[in-house]
Amino acid sequence: MSLWPGAHMPKLNDRLAIVTGANSGIGYYAALELARAGGNVILACRSPARGAAALARIEAIAPGRAQLEKLDLSDFASVRDFAARVKERHGCLDILLNNAGVMAPPTRQTTAQGFELQFGVNFLGHYLLTALLLEPILAARAPRIIQVSSIAHRQGRMAWEDLQSETSYHPWNAYRQSKLACLIFAHELGRRAAAGGWGALSLAAHPGIAATELVANGPGPGSRIAWLQKLAAPFIQQSGEAGAWPLILACIDPYAREGNYYGPRHLFECKGPPGPAKSEPQALDPEAGRRLWEVAERLTGEALRPAP
Repeated sequence: MSLWPGAHMPKLNDRLAIVTGANSGIGYYAALELARAGGNVILACRSPARGAAALARIEAIAPGRAQLEKLDLSDFASVRDFAARVKERHGCLDILLNNAGVMAPPTRQTTAQGFELQFGVNFLGHYLLTALLLEPILAARAPRIIQVSSIAHRQGRMAWEDLQSETSYHPWNAYRQSKLACLIFAHELGRRAAAGGWGALSLAAHPGIAATELVANGPGPGSRIAWLQKLAAPFIQQSGEAGAWPLILACIDPYAREGNYYGPRHLFECKGPPGPAKSEPQALDPEAGRRLWEVAERLTGEALRPAP
């Protein structure tokens, strides 16, 4: 299935979706399209003010289809509070789109629990959120869990002896590792869900090179990467709206199969209409999946498995 603005969008018929980081960029556009398709969408945002602005924009286009909830993935307490509110109000969850992310802050920063910020937000926070929401996810009919990775995972390596970049911090190495971890997680979750007959699809997507606020909020507008991005933008970059379509396709593709990974189809997956993307061998390695799963369980204190 090839989806692009103007293509047929299946109706979601009141299915419930959570989109993390939905206040801007690809998360906002994904939430908007899911709402326009008739889904009920929870905008899970760290900033209440920016989240409220996004909610107002969506309300103007798809009235009554979205709601705002505060979620700070850099703090496990916030993740637990958010998950508790969702479970109290909703019996099932059809789509969990783990989109929020941090990219390459120039100096090492940490989460509330002391983990390197990119590993903590991009991977650990979403692992914990998925674990805490597994019960309502598995209560839904044909639910989906989607991790947002990046073409940067191709250069990623898991620094198993220094996952928190305590010995050596390089902004881009830490970012690549976090996005590789997201993709390893998606594939390992898929293997476990299939083996256990959970009835949930684990998928992944990436936006290519999209014009979002990640660079401004990470390396900064005056950084070398911002300058290079501006220089190369006409050739390799697409809009934030276009970058959201692989995520949307992962949410609604009726032909989706376990382990599918979606991204732009053109220019080495940098831009273009959405379709199949390539996972590098390090993302598909079952041993890496097992090892990362054990790390996540230990660091979050939460096992991701169905209740007995």
